[in-house]
Amino acid sequence: MAAPFTIGLVQMAPETTVAASLDKAAGRIEAAAKAGANVVCLPELFATPYFCRTQDHDAFDLAEPIPGPTTNAMAEAARAAGVVVVAPLFERRGPGCHQNSLAVLGPDGGHLGVYRKMHIPHDPGFEEKFYFAPGDLGFKTFATPFGPIGTLICWDQWFPEAARATALLGASVIFYPTAIGWHPSEKAEYGERQRDSWITIQRSHAIANGLYVAAVNRVGTEGSGEGYGETLEFWGSSFVADPSGQIVVQAGIVTEDILLAEINPQTIETTRRHWPFLRDRRIDAYGGLGKLYGE
Repeated sequence: MAAPFTIGLVQMAPETTVAASLDKAAGRIEAAAKAGANVVCLPELFATPYFCRTQDHDAFDLAEPIPGPTTNAMAEAARAAGVVVVAPLFERRGPGCHQNSLAVLGPDGGHLGVYRKMHIPHDPGFEEKFYFAPGDLGFKTFATPFGPIGTLICWDQWFPEAARATALLGASVIFYPTAIGWHPSEKAEYGERQRDSWITIQRSHAIANGLYVAAVNRVGTEGSGEGYGETLEFWGSSFVADPSGQIVVQAGIVTEDILLAEINPQTIETTRRHWPFLRDRRIDAYGGLGKLYGE
């Protein structure tokens, strides 16, 4: 049985410049490592404001290649702290082709791989289809020196197929770096229901797949105004759920934080022995999942 390892979740808001955000993230990575983390995950698009609130052609200037400034800076932070870092960023593949991606960086500063967001939302205030092509690498689990980790990004978290595919590749934990929040005009009526649904669906992935789930959200209010996309209030609430779906640690709604949680392979083994959902799957009967709808 593999040894347990500790993950660190960095709940943060971006600074006013990319350089300042990278410095801030490096400091949080160092702090998480000193507290005992072996693998540290940052929020979705952590180095910039959430520019997808509106459609703005100038925002494409924020994109960068892999490797590039963000991955180079986070690789150095990983090497300095001796940890694995999950670093999300706005990836430039080429002129007119961009993706919402993350790089997994090893404790020696080396690149362990890339994941590109598979499910791209398009809602008022979340205009991501304007910016991002869908991922073309499929679902991924990465072998790290501490244990196998899976990575998905934000909107991916609503799809049980994505969690299942990642779990079947051997992940012991699925990280969901995220940028999700409230439209102020909806918060009073729908806010708590929306946040609860977000927590519940991810806890369900932990239960259905018998693994840990780590949701890493940003925090703070971005923009100003009353219309959709003018302002988003990110609700923080980053958390880790264990293989039975219990929340073992959770951050607050408005404050930056660093969360730590142990990933124990023995807990995964024991849970799956008692809840053998993977054993009882009817893989011969799921052909319809390859169709958009049932016709």
